[in-house]
Amino acid sequence: MDDAIGRVRAEPSTIAAKSEWTLGGDLRVNRIGYGAMKLTGWPMGKRPDKDTALAILRRTVELGINHIDTSNYYASGGMAANELIRTALYPYPDDLVIVTKVSALIEGHDILLPAHAQRGLTPEGLRRGVEANLRSLGIDRLDVVNLRLGDGGHMPVEAALETLMALRAEGLIRHLGISNVTATQFARARTVADVVCVQNLYNIEARADDPLVDACARAGIAYVPFLPLGGGYQPLTGRHLITVAGRRGATVSQVALAWLLARSPNILLNPGTSSLAHLEQNLAAGHLQLTDDDLAELEA
Repeated sequence: MDDAIGRVRAEPSTIAAKSEWTLGGDLRVNRIGYGAMKLTGWPMGKRPDKDTALAILRRTVELGINHIDTSNYYASGGMAANELIRTALYPYPDDLVIVTKVSALIEGHDILLPAHAQRGLTPEGLRRGVEANLRSLGIDRLDVVNLRLGDGGHMPVEAALETLMALRAEGLIRHLGISNVTATQFARARTVADVVCVQNLYNIEARADDPLVDACARAGIAYVPFLPLGGGYQPLTGRHLITVAGRRGATVSQVALAWLLARSPNILLNPGTSSLAHLEQNLAAGHLQLTDDDLAELEA
């Protein structure tokens, strides 16, 4: 490995994060996974060509990633995340955990509909979403299904989870998670279902969820930040990130990911990328051990 983490070039299976987490008591995953949304450019943005997308997915497994985040509605311009995953990785490795999500959206183009016309958060819509994920991935049971709220629809979290629990009883789902939820919705969800993960907006510069991260840790529930590196409308630009990255010979993104790993042992990461080089750089963050001085400066 190079002294500069950003220039790491390792052999297969040597970069994956050393620490692990067990989802639901039986699905062991490395704490750095991969988010497939960027492979499709959904809901807007650039995407790689199909051959590059397939190469990235195959490389994730070579590097030891065993946790991929996706959804059937991640689809745009003829590129669909689940179909890419199936083409690249089926038959799936025994240890690969594929986490999907359902929401007010059923198909990717539904995002263009007004909120009242999005029918995913109904008993029928949730079943359609689950069945679409099963069909497009080519499997009989989904490892984890995240219920994403806040995108439209007015189904209470309890009723939505009860629908998904019925599908779990049919053998279509193994574990349930929740996404884009408030602390109140988190508490309500736990009154009706065993939640194994929470997926919310969180990164070093967006820390409103600090109390929820800690609540999940106390309950033994994984917390999976979306936009762990910010986004097109919220890039990470803090001067402390830049200073620590320069001192450690790393990239700003690597420092931001390493901070999340240090923040709490229940945090799992699934940064997405459409670049093979960035995939390896993201995984190399698992080997960046921030010092107490680094952490103090980052949180100043």
